[in-house]
Amino acid sequence: MRISFIGGGVMGEAITKAVLAREMASPREIAIVETIPARRDFLTETLKVRATSDPKEAAKEAEVVVVAVKPQQIQPALSPLHGVLGKEQLVLSIAAGVRIGTLSGILGHSAVVRVMPNTPAQIGRGMSVWTATPAVTTKQKEQAAAILRALGKEIYVDDEHYLDMATALSGSGPGYVLLFLEALIDAGVHIGLPRAMAEEMARQTLLGTAHLAEETGKHPAELRNMVTSPGGTTAEGLLALEEGGLRAAVTRAVVAAYEKSKALG
Repeated sequence: MRISFIGGGVMGEAITKAVLAREMASPREIAIVETIPARRDFLTETLKVRATSDPKEAAKEAEVVVVAVKPQQIQPALSPLHGVLGKEQLVLSIAAGVRIGTLSGILGHSAVVRVMPNTPAQIGRGMSVWTATPAVTTKQKEQAAAILRALGKEIYVDDEHYLDMATALSGSGPGYVLLFLEALIDAGVHIGLPRAMAEEMARQTLLGTAHLAEETGKHPAELRNMVTSPGGTTAEGLLALEEGGLRAAVTRAVVAAYEKSKALG
């Protein structure tokens, strides 16, 4: 698969590494557009791919053009490609909040896939929610799904409005989880645990619990009940969380992120 990346930042590099690791493309089939010379040199030296500052050159022979720049960089990054891409070329954008209509308008191109990934995609544990325009062929959808599966799990939706919801839940979700992890560590330190010990215990607890939920397929409430003995320590701790409004706070966070995503779009 011949792939070009518009943007050689953290996510562009992560997707490139995932594609190479899965042997979906060889280094000579990958081109990355990067404006910073030092970064271009780094990508060329470490990944053995072709790095350039010229979007037209990079996209010329690509089957898939991955847009991996920040939302505020979309216009200057994609304008040089207006009217350049052929209908057989797929555009796959991971730019947060940038609507398909905006992408198509800037590019003058209709075969567009829009994706909402999240940061664990950097280590192959991501969650990507995506949609495609009617101009995207079955083969192109398969190409998009294959790239996203290299980053973790993927869910296809048939309506773009679900991507704002995905932004609020899975896109912003790592931030919520990391805040809880930080709070859990600080709480351990507060009761007397050495910080290094509290960090290891808290990280493994979150990681192990997530794997338990995934592998058993059981509802979180069922798993929670399994660890909550009547009148026990977990029951007492859960009561404090409920009294502190944890559920309502999480809901407010997701709703706030959802409204912000819609406003940015």
